[in-house]
Amino acid sequence: MAFLDPLLAQEIVTRTMRIIDYNVNVMDANGTIVGSGEPSRIGELHEGALLALTQGRTVEVDEAMTDRLRGARPGINLPLRLEGQIVGVVGLTGKPSQVRRYGELVRMTAEMMLEQAKLMRLLARDSRLREELVLHLIRSDDASTELEEWAQRLGVNLKQPRIAAVIEIDSGTLGVDAALAEIQQLQTLLTTPERDNLIATVSLTELVVLKPTRSPHDQREQERHRARVEVLLSRMRESSKLGVRIALGHYFPGPGGIARSYRTARTTLQVGKQRHPERQAFFYQDLILPVLLDSLKTGWQAVELRRSLTRLVAQDGNGVFRKTLTYWFANDTQALATAQALNIHRNTLDYRLRRVEELTDLHLEHFDDRLLLYIALLLEGDHPAN
Repeated sequence: MAFLDPLLAQEIVTRTMRIIDYNVNVMDANGTIVGSGEPSRIGELHEGALLALTQGRTVEVDEAMTDRLRGARPGINLPLRLEGQIVGVVGLTGKPSQVRRYGELVRMTAEMMLEQAKLMRLLARDSRLREELVLHLIRSDDASTELEEWAQRLGVNLKQPRIAAVIEIDSGTLGVDAALAEIQQLQTLLTTPERDNLIATVSLTELVVLKPTRSPHDQREQERHRARVEVLLSRMRESSKLGVRIALGHYFPGPGGIARSYRTARTTLQVGKQRHPERQAFFYQDLILPVLLDSLKTGWQAVELRRSLTRLVAQDGNGVFRKTLTYWFANDTQALATAQALNIHRNTLDYRLRRVEELTDLHLEHFDDRLLLYIALLLEGDHPAN
């Protein structure tokens, strides 16, 4: 049976031989020895076990019987049951009168290990299916009937509002095995104590977390998400060798909402790293405009949006006018604050802004012209807003 593989069989042997001083064999549903304290016997057919399997009872083998039963030695053989079905046999080698008293203890230990192994496999299968569900949700713009039925079987409520978070993983110089162990530890942190998180490994460098939210548009709820992110980062710094960055996306209701939330989280991460490389946590609410503009970085629209700034840069050899614009927008176009930030005189600032107008053929007192330059700076990766 699938539940009695050689690894589990040998583990049963190892554990039971710690409590008794006799050899233990484990046979599968075909009577083949798959685990033994005497490794040379593994792979042999045990006809004493076959009797136990076919008759569904304990079979004792004495010296006289060994000549008639291939692969058998003196001892006892007890059928192993899992949920009422015989899945194998456990045997103790020795005179039946000596090993008989240990039979039930060994069988109980073996059956308990079988039950634990089955439970762990079911949990692992459930975890894998949940991961697959999450991967489908972040890639699908529709909620198909099949997807809803799949979620229902796993006990996942797709009507529960969720926000996507992307975790970027940097394993540094860790080997693959060590990195996988650290990622598993990170997954444990993500499910303790927040057991309602849905988690999937997208790659060795990315995890996605679908976080439940009660009031997606409530400011206090957003602050709670921020606090949880900071707690997770703190715990990671204390217990993990992984370097991580986390980005929280935006909530979108309805079919395909999770996929859109995931895309905003990924873009938030990319934009956040570009604008604030020293940070570990990024939030869509802090980067709404540059995140939304990110899709305009290519194409003819991007060329047109950048045209005025491109003209300025071409005639701005030392970059002073571009830097001035960046500081001007960062200080909400307040002249005094901008001059102080640049450590220049107010008249110098006025001169530079007039030159910007001349070089771009724009008028900074006009809102549309200001906006055009502001968007162009964002598309170029400058970050006027801190």
